[in-house]
Amino acid sequence: MYYLMLATGARPLEIARLRVFDYLAPDGSVRTASELRADVAITGRSRPLHFRSGRLNAAIGEYLAGRVHLKHGIGPDGQYRGLDPLSRLFLSPTGKGFEILAYGAEGQRRFRCRAIQETYRAIWRNAGFRSLTTLAVRHTVADRLYARGADEMQVGVLLGISERAAVREMFPRRLPSLDELTDELV
Repeated sequence: MYYLMLATGARPLEIARLRVFDYLAPDGSVRTASELRADVAITGRSRPLHFRSGRLNAAIGEYLAGRVHLKHGIGPDGQYRGLDPLSRLFLSPTGKGFEILAYGAEGQRRFRCRAIQETYRAIWRNAGFRSLTTLAVRHTVADRLYARGADEMQVGVLLGISERAAVREMFPRRLPSLDELTDELV
């Protein structure tokens, strides 16, 4: 879970909603280019989801092997590494999907998953990042994308923000100072 947020910029609730089939193909291989389905995305709009990090895939591979060993979310042998493709990608310590509750006025699409929020807080704390937040991680992802040459539109697509202006406001591109730009210019 640690690497998933850093590699994709997905929000905790979106991560809690992911299914095994979002990550694995039937033959058990990783879907390097997947999709965050509309019913999973906070915005209700699908977007690309890329699993192209060796560290991420190694960590999830170990986690899924542990699930098979513990018989959590098992499916038919020979497909999806022996896991039920409809089971959640990440399970709570009890072996069930994280509980997601609707809240707010009728007709609103508001959901919360306290357990995954607490899990992420524990992950950041155990990693030595006491004041890290999931929003700060999304800022880090945006900064890394910008450093690789992404524009606001690409950052918006990957982070699930449709308006360029909103991307600029929420995740402003760090521009070098004049001192940095002119240092050893010649």
